[in-house]
Amino acid sequence: MANFDLMRELAVSTPSKIIMLVIDGLGGLPTPESGSELEVARIPNFDRLARESLCGLIQHVAPGITPGSGPGHLALFGYNPLQYTIGRGVLEAVGIEFDLRPGDLAARGNFCTVNAEGVLTDRRAGRPSQELNEELCAALQGMTIDGVQVLVQPVREHRFVAVFRGPGLAEGLNDTDPQREGLTPLPVKALRPAAERAADIANHFIAEARARLQGRETANMIMLRGFSQLPTIPPFPEIFRLRAAAVAIYPM
Repeated sequence: MANFDLMRELAVSTPSKIIMLVIDGLGGLPTPESGSELEVARIPNFDRLARESLCGLIQHVAPGITPGSGPGHLALFGYNPLQYTIGRGVLEAVGIEFDLRPGDLAARGNFCTVNAEGVLTDRRAGRPSQELNEELCAALQGMTIDGVQVLVQPVREHRFVAVFRGPGLAEGLNDTDPQREGLTPLPVKALRPAAERAADIANHFIAEARARLQGRETANMIMLRGFSQLPTIPPFPEIFRLRAAAVAIYPM
């Protein structure tokens, strides 16, 4: 990872342009009949890019660690993810240009489907349309829990952002997604004492959300993960003397 103090001294602003192409999910495993998808595909444009570019391998965090979205993206741009952390909730919120403020607690939400016993039957609620996503988010708007306003905004398909805005909130909460069907969503628990109030409010929000979504065959429950607040991270242009822009498919 970059030494930022040294980088500030060495970086020089120039008219040069750089394109960094990230093809997420391209890696694959070979089959007995053939190689991996990338090995057997006809990819003349990728081949030309490789010939005319700088190619290499990086370890985003450390050997043997599979990084999540936050650490993975930060490491791509030279930030040590063990030193600078950004949670999935914050990434999701800023990805849709939500006005996230200091003290806000953001979480990425999933609409999901549970049966009468509360057991997960579909973690993604059949990937609803954008129109239905917006309808579901509208049903969850207008909640204030113990002085904390809950702001819900659609992202895409089953995903939404829940932002808790009010006094006394802190990071340090577990995810409620058990990661597979056949289990019940987990309750929110504080992983440190300062987060007890936030855990209580998040659990109340989930319970009220389930009540409001009751009666739907699908998307009748929610799960939250990546509870996080705005981090303090040195700005990219200040360190690298580059003005960056991103073109991406997913809002995050």
